[in-house]
Amino acid sequence: MQKGTIGVTTENIFPIIKKFLYSDHEIFLRELVSNAVDATQKLKALAGTGEFKGELGELKVSVSADSKKGTITISDSGIGMTEEEVQKYINQIAFSSAGEYLDKYKDQLSNIIGHFGLGFYSAFMVSSKVEIQTLSWKDGAEPVKWSCKGDPNYEITKGKRKERGTDIILHLDDESKEYAEQSKVNYLLDKYCKFLPVEIVFEDKTINDPTPLWTKKPSELKEEDYMEFYRRLYPAQEDPLFYIHLNVDYPFTLTGVLYFPKIKDNVEISRNKIQLYCNQVFVTDSVENIVPDFLTLLHGVIDSPDIPLNVSRSYLQSDSNVKKISGHITKKVADRLEELFKNERNKLEDKWDNLKLFIEYGMLSDEKFFERAEKFALLKNTDNKYFSFEEYKQLIESNQTDKNKKLVYLYANDSQKQYSYIESAKSKGYDVLLLDNQLDSHFVNLLESKFKDSSFARVDSDHIDKLILKEEIKTPDLPSQELNDLSAAFESVLPQGPHYNVTVENLGEKENAVLITQSEFMRRYRDMSALGGGMNFYGSLPESFNIIVNHDHPVIQKIFEQKRSTMQGILDQISLQAESVKQKLDSIKEKIGDKKDEEIETSLKDEKIAAEKEMENVNQERDSKMKEFAQNNQLIRQVCDLALLSNGMLKGEELDKFIKRSLSLIK
Repeated sequence: MQKGTIGVTTENIFPIIKKFLYSDHEIFLRELVSNAVDATQKLKALAGTGEFKGELGELKVSVSADSKKGTITISDSGIGMTEEEVQKYINQIAFSSAGEYLDKYKDQLSNIIGHFGLGFYSAFMVSSKVEIQTLSWKDGAEPVKWSCKGDPNYEITKGKRKERGTDIILHLDDESKEYAEQSKVNYLLDKYCKFLPVEIVFEDKTINDPTPLWTKKPSELKEEDYMEFYRRLYPAQEDPLFYIHLNVDYPFTLTGVLYFPKIKDNVEISRNKIQLYCNQVFVTDSVENIVPDFLTLLHGVIDSPDIPLNVSRSYLQSDSNVKKISGHITKKVADRLEELFKNERNKLEDKWDNLKLFIEYGMLSDEKFFERAEKFALLKNTDNKYFSFEEYKQLIESNQTDKNKKLVYLYANDSQKQYSYIESAKSKGYDVLLLDNQLDSHFVNLLESKFKDSSFARVDSDHIDKLILKEEIKTPDLPSQELNDLSAAFESVLPQGPHYNVTVENLGEKENAVLITQSEFMRRYRDMSALGGGMNFYGSLPESFNIIVNHDHPVIQKIFEQKRSTMQGILDQISLQAESVKQKLDSIKEKIGDKKDEEIETSLKDEKIAAEKEMENVNQERDSKMKEFAQNNQLIRQVCDLALLSNGMLKGEELDKFIKRSLSLIK
């Protein structure tokens, strides 16, 4: 028997291993099974070169667990180790390297992902004692037993293994007994080891596929093979739209299969579905530092030995190989989409509604992807027809260029709610895009910045003649007091809360009596704020609507007549009062002249304040009379409710009142 002390540079290495070295304790099984696989593959390599001439036998890795004893055993039939190799690889290299590793990355311990090659010491995260039973493949080798209780002291004695290979026996500590339960071992093996390249057996069952789909050549595979593999990875998901098979061996090694899932409704719900492997060993499904953010919406598998996994995430972000791999994946995605656009346009159009969110996210977040995507990105109109950017520009530029030579792209985000506005635009020969996903408020901004001499306007943001202004629109020649009266009347029957700006315009007899619109600028930035676009200032403002009263409409003409016939005498009386107060104010202002505030007599100041208050009261009385008129005028209520109804803004009690009023009006 030989006893000794492991040569470590950090005396308290074992507590550090247990607490900090791995962010996730459960990967100990991944590390130990991976080492067993490495030992098995090394034996295959020796046989391939003729150095090993014996019988390979059944090459597999077996895992067993005893919940009563609290042990887990990982056994392989690989190359095994001699006593000298145990001394070298276990006592010297592994633990001394661990010490150096800890010293080097001591400031990054909480961010460590995992470290291949030195994975043996991960056993001490869950074990109070670790034992190795091993027999080397070399002729004349003797079996060796090594054991350690989680401190720098170890023992080496003669082992009992009779066949070539290695057993790692873990005696789990009290906090880790759950890992010996069959269900837990099954879970860990399925999570981390289901695609390892050597057969893994647990409870007499093979739990892995040693030759997963991404390790095969695309020429060997059919469409259904890719679909079956996807269903195995994501059993609860709908089938994907299509896939990309990655296979690169220079200047880095990268294999994998990426799938485009259906992501029409929610950006967040499908994130982190790409599984990262290193030589078929599962590493993580948090790949945000390895692929661009928008590509984390893809599903599938990436396998690369060239992605460093032993350092912090900040290192990952700056590693040159990671950047090259990230760039290559982006290029392959763009290539595949451009190929579909050129060769299978119908297929791309069929899938576009489910792809659009992904494409827009990529174009918004990655400038290089935008440059590629503008060649294959599609725009869909309200007639469900699809166009490339250039095709759509050619379609609308002759008719939708305004008097200032600016091309106006009209769009809707809900073809049902905005139906009347869309039809109004179509009646002018205009085309309307359908931009109906959650990123479109941001996407519209992006396209406006990219398209030269162009603007985007939602079809309900103003009257169609003002959205694409061909000539100046004449407004009714009405006194300002008449407009103020009308504003007070219409505002009084509209829902409380939002801010309203009432204007009177000549829209033509065939247009609606009242049109409710919302400023393109304010609405778009409110939408962006709601999604989280750094526009919180706009999101905190009250909603604002433009109320356009169509002076040409017969019903509005009738309302004007009713106002004159029922209100003129009252309003004339108030006008006389206002004129009297105005004269008083003018007289006071004349007395004040150019005097500075401190030079004005107190009595004159008091007179001015009193006159201004009197004028305010007169104006309030006029507004009050107009509100009273509106409250009792069924036509005003009816045309306003019709406008609210067409915008989806009439609900609850007010909707019920509207229905009853409508029935009474048609009796």
